[in-house]
Amino acid sequence: MQTIKPFLWFNMNAEEAVNFYASVFPDAKIGVISRCGLGGPWPEGTVLTIDFEILGMKFIALNGGPEYKFTDAVSFMVPCETQAEIDELWEKFISSGGTEVACGWLHDKFGLSWQITPANIGELLAGKDAEGGKRAMQAMMQMKKLDIRELQRAGGFA
Repeated sequence: MQTIKPFLWFNMNAEEAVNFYASVFPDAKIGVISRCGLGGPWPEGTVLTIDFEILGMKFIALNGGPEYKFTDAVSFMVPCETQAEIDELWEKFISSGGTEVACGWLHDKFGLSWQITPANIGELLAGKDAEGGKRAMQAMMQMKKLDIRELQRAGGFA
């Protein structure tokens, strides 16, 4: 049982965000949607919160208004087994209005930070030896979307 749920504050576009995440991750599930009643912070019937799940992790999205914005201080890392998986997720995020950052990081169109990485990123960055680790780190620092083959080559694995 997951004991901590990320609670994500959106600027009145929580439903759009959750629907987008459900389109990016094929196993996503949308759960309970709560709506404002009379006397709520938003007009009656407006979505207040939405429970959803991505890759087995549960989240809650809130229509909180413009007071708070996402920062890079919190990101969600998605470990990918193949380059094809990295490429597919990256394309879905970027083609829908997201922006590339660096080192496998991107911002989705809502401003949330994601890290799309190889599942074995720790091993790749450690390299086959200390020099390989240094080269792999230097290679990653030059990338936006991570390239598994290039990280393997730089680290001395290929």
